[in-house]
Amino acid sequence: MRVLVTGASGFVGRALVAQLRQQGHDVRAASRQGQPVEGAPGVAMDVTDLGSVQRGFGMAFPGAEPEAVMHLVGIIVEKGAQTFQTVHVDATRHVLASTPRGARYLHMSALGADPASPSGYSRSKGEAEQLVQGSGLAATIFRPSLIFGPGDDFFGRVLKQLVSLPPLVPQIGNGQFPFRPVGILDVVTAFAGALQRPETAGQTYALTGPQEYTFSQLLELELSALGKRKLIVPVPLPLMDLLVPVMQVLPSPPITRDQYLMLKAGNSAPNEPARTVFQLPMQRLEDALPGIVNAP
Repeated sequence: MRVLVTGASGFVGRALVAQLRQQGHDVRAASRQGQPVEGAPGVAMDVTDLGSVQRGFGMAFPGAEPEAVMHLVGIIVEKGAQTFQTVHVDATRHVLASTPRGARYLHMSALGADPASPSGYSRSKGEAEQLVQGSGLAATIFRPSLIFGPGDDFFGRVLKQLVSLPPLVPQIGNGQFPFRPVGILDVVTAFAGALQRPETAGQTYALTGPQEYTFSQLLELELSALGKRKLIVPVPLPLMDLLVPVMQVLPSPPITRDQYLMLKAGNSAPNEPARTVFQLPMQRLEDALPGIVNAP
């Protein structure tokens, strides 16, 4: 199948392109720079610009159209012109408008996506989902939790720095916010599997792992994987409510207002029906974490 993947140079994109090629699909890797990814030819595409998207679609498969489009582009932190509105909502509108009407469309959303959310990230993800649902395409939406794997940003960088840099490990509130991280292999297995299951069109699936953890437990797991022993110190929520806005004056705040809102909301959901529908392997965080945090 001819498959066009947007955001192909990212953490999930690289793994998905490799998975699709292994299964024999003819893949084109769309990214801003247009570089080849995992052996797949690259396509230059700025998804925030409709003209660029249309040109990219036209160049991806000369003389033919993609039979499937997988839209992965997303950001966690806004920076300059790269806002949640432009990257999540406007870009989705551009990709949907350029996708052939008979093509399969798979969309990367996020757990907690909700157009009414106080979080700008979650709100924009929810608005993008509404566009997908109203597109008329044979679309499947995936809502992953925190994704772990070699090269991931949360466990491999953010949480690692949080437990490594300070002498004491700060814990937001009582640390009981629930999370159900999902392995990168489970995510790409679901995306690739949806191509073989046309009955999943029109459906939205949460992608979560086999076990739920509190934020406090994630801190302890990260410390253990790094071979460190440190005191975890709770920071009361009323104090965090005061500190987080002050932190925003820093060039690179340790936590944004939006991340703080999402953290307090937690990030968990049952792993069914996706686990059964796509026969997911259910990677365990404990098994993968040492390799993630100790990678060079």
